[in-house]
Amino acid sequence: MSQWKQIQQLEIRLLEHVDYLYDDNFPMDIRQGLAGWIEAQDWDSAANDESMATVLFSNLLSQLERVRSQEQNFLQRHNMKIIQQQLQVKYTSTPAIMARVISTCLREERRILASACMQEQGPLEKSLQSSVQFERQKNMDNRVGIIRGSVQMMDQAVKCIEDMQDDFDFRYKTLQSRDKNSEMMKQEVTRLQEILNRLDFKRKEILSKMDLVIKEIDDLMTSQLSPELQDWKRRQQIAAIGGPLLTGLDQLQSWFTLTAQSLFQIKRQLDKLGELVVKVTYESDPIPLQKPQMEERVKYLIYHLIKSSFVVEKQPCMPTHPQKPLIIKTGVQFTTKVRLLVKLPEVDYQLKVKTTFDKSRQFFILTNNTKVMDIEDYSNGCLSVEFRHLQLKEKKYINGTKGNEGLLSVTEELHSLSFEACFTVQGLTIDLETCSLPLVVISNVSQLPGGWASVMWYNLLTDEPRNMAFFGNPPRATWSQLSEVLSWQFSTFAGRGLNKEQLSMLGEKLLGQHASCSDYQVSWSKFCKENILGKPFSFWMWLDSILELIKKHLLPVWNENYIMGFVSKEMERILLKDKEQGTFLLRFSESHLGGITFTWVQHNENGEMSLNSVEPYTKNRLSALPFADIIRDYKVISDGVVPENPLKFLYPKIPKDEAFGRLYNSQPSKGRSAETVLQSELMCFK
Repeated sequence: MSQWKQIQQLEIRLLEHVDYLYDDNFPMDIRQGLAGWIEAQDWDSAANDESMATVLFSNLLSQLERVRSQEQNFLQRHNMKIIQQQLQVKYTSTPAIMARVISTCLREERRILASACMQEQGPLEKSLQSSVQFERQKNMDNRVGIIRGSVQMMDQAVKCIEDMQDDFDFRYKTLQSRDKNSEMMKQEVTRLQEILNRLDFKRKEILSKMDLVIKEIDDLMTSQLSPELQDWKRRQQIAAIGGPLLTGLDQLQSWFTLTAQSLFQIKRQLDKLGELVVKVTYESDPIPLQKPQMEERVKYLIYHLIKSSFVVEKQPCMPTHPQKPLIIKTGVQFTTKVRLLVKLPEVDYQLKVKTTFDKSRQFFILTNNTKVMDIEDYSNGCLSVEFRHLQLKEKKYINGTKGNEGLLSVTEELHSLSFEACFTVQGLTIDLETCSLPLVVISNVSQLPGGWASVMWYNLLTDEPRNMAFFGNPPRATWSQLSEVLSWQFSTFAGRGLNKEQLSMLGEKLLGQHASCSDYQVSWSKFCKENILGKPFSFWMWLDSILELIKKHLLPVWNENYIMGFVSKEMERILLKDKEQGTFLLRFSESHLGGITFTWVQHNENGEMSLNSVEPYTKNRLSALPFADIIRDYKVISDGVVPENPLKFLYPKIPKDEAFGRLYNSQPSKGRSAETVLQSELMCFK
C-alpha cells in the first residue's frame, strides 16, 4: 500500500496534522495526483544535488502536464494549470528548494504514520504539540499586534505635536512685528501661552506613552520572544534526530521583524522630537530630560533583538547523509545555512558572514569560509546565506600525533561551527555571532554509527547549544525518552516507526528485567559502548545494522508490517507453539550484525512440533536476491524427498503468496538455488 493511501486511512486528528504540511509551496493536489511517482523519487538526495533536483523538477512538470491532459473535469484542469505555473515561477531557479520541501513532507508523513502505529505519543512529541503552545502563539500574535498599533498611534501624536508647534512658531514670529503695547498683542501672548501649555502637556503625554511601549517591548522580548526562540531551537534539535517536522521560523521572523519595526519607528519618533526641540524649547521642557535615556534603551533593545535573531537555519550536514546532520567527515563537502530573522530597513554595506571551526587545533576549513548574505524571495525577504561547499581538513603534526587526543573516542569529541558578521543599521553598529549545534567529526564512514549515536544522545538530553564537555560525564536517558527516539530512527530511515510491541521487545533486549519500567535510567555506556552480554557488539551497533539492512534491502517487507523484528528465541517459541505446520515469522538476528532470519513450524510423523530456523540473511546475500523472492523460492531437501517450500503461512495465519505476492520481483527459480538447503543444514529446536 502506498504511503499516501495509508495517510488517507488515518483518523481525523492525524489528518489535521497532514493538512498542515501542504500549502502553496507544495499543494496537496500534486501530492494526490502524483502520489506513486512522488514516492518513487529520491527527494532526499535531490535536495542536496542541484543537477538531480533540476531533472526531478522537469520530470514533475511533465508528470503534471500528463495528469492535466487526462483530467476530464474542466475546473480541476484549470486549477492544475495554475499550480503548474506557480511552481515554475517559484522553483525554476531553485529546484533544490522544491526537493527539500517535498522531502520534508514525505518524512513528516512517515512520522505521522509511525505515531498512528503507537497507542500514544511519546513524551517529547507530546511536549512539542501541546495545545498550550498554540495558545501561547495566539497570545504572541495579539501582543505584537497591539504594540504595532500603539506605535502607529504615537506617529499620529508626534505629527499632532509638530502641527501644534508649527502653529506656535508662526504665531510667535508674527507677534514680533506687532506693537508690544497693543491690546491685541496681550491677547496673542495669552494665546501663545495656552498653546505652549498644551504643547508641554502633549510632549509629556507622548513621552509617557513611549516609555510604556518601550517597557512593553522589553517585557515582550524577555518573557515571550526569547523563550519562543529557545523553543524553536529545541524543536530544531529534536527534528535533527528524527523528531517532528520543524516549523515556526517564518512565524518567528514575523514577530522579530514586527518588533524591530516598532523599535525603529520609536527611534525615528525620538529623532523627530529632537528636531522639534531645536525649533522650540522652554524651561522644564521634558524632551531634553527624558529623550537621551529613552534613546539608549531603544538602541539597547534593537541591538539585542537583532543579535539574537541571527540563527542557524540549517545545521551542518553532508549531502551524502541528509538524514544524519551534525556529522562531518574530513575531506567531504557539507552544507549549512544561517538566517537573520529581522528584515532590516537598510544596511550600510554588504553583510558578510564568516564561518570558523571552533578554533580547534585539530581541524580547519579548507574552502572559502566567507559569503555575503542575500535576500531570499521565497522566505518573505529575509537575509540568509547558505554555505554549500565547506570542507574540513585534519591538521598534520610533526610528531605524527593528532591534536586533542584524550580519554574520549573520536565520536564523543564535540566541535562547533561559528558564524560572525558585523554591520551598521540606522547608525547602530551590530556584531552578530551564532554557532551550530555540537558536531562530531569522523575520518572514516565506519565511525558514522557511533557519531550518530552521539548526536542523538546529546540532542535528546540537553538544550545547551555548546556543551563541548558533554561526554565527559554524559547524563542518563529514561527508557521512555530513548524508545521514542529509536522509533523516530525507523520512521526516518525505514519509512515506518516501531509499534508498542516492538519497542517492548527492544526494551527487553537492552534492559532485561527492567524493560517494563519506562522511567528506568539507561546509561550512555550501556546504550553505545558496552557489548551485549555474550556478543562482540553493542546494543546500538546491532540496532543500527538492522536499520541499514531495512533501508537497503527490506523496505517493501518492512513497510507492509510483515517483519515482527525483535522477538527473542524464547518469545518466538511461545508465539509459534500452537500454530499449524508451515507457519513462520520474520525476525532480526540476535547473533549477527544486520541479519534477518525466519523460523517455521514443522511436525514429524508422530505429530511432535519442532521449530526450524535458517542462517541469517545479511546484506551480501540480500544484494543478490530480493527477500520476498527468497521466501517464495525457499526449499528444503529431506532424505531424498523432492524439495519443497516449508513456508506456508506468515504469522499469525496469512497465506504466504497473499502476503508477499505483490512484492515478488522475478519468476520462480527452477532446480536447486541458493535458497535450497539440506534438512541437516537447518537450526532445529523443539
